[in-house]
Amino acid sequence: MDNKEAHHKLVVFYDGSCEGCIKDRANYERWAGAGGNDIYWFDITDQDEVLLNLGLDPGHVMRELHVQTSDGTVLSELDAYILLMQRVPRLKLLAWFIGLPVIRPCLSWLYRTWVERRLKRQGRI
Repeated sequence: MDNKEAHHKLVVFYDGSCEGCIKDRANYERWAGAGGNDIYWFDITDQDEVLLNLGLDPGHVMRELHVQTSDGTVLSELDAYILLMQRVPRLKLLAWFIGLPVIRPCLSWLYRTWVERRLKRQGRI
């Protein structure tokens, strides 16, 4: 990444080799409207060296959504999704719901299982 990302409040590390991830990004951008203009979408495909220089494990970033805030804090998996969803009015209630103590661990397991299956099916792990 370079200085052009410096003005963004959030950097979203996403898998640009994943059709579903690309669709999710497009949906988010549409729903967020101008509220999503401060997000830099960083495609992690073939960017292992950059990720390592940022202190991020490329394998972990491939398996879980990661978001870096303007202060350098990195959130992953459901924490990253909740942060992004809280920024979109129509998703705020869903963000609250997936953060509930009973729901969160179940969704986390489902998410990790789904991603592992997708990556194995694609021959990427």
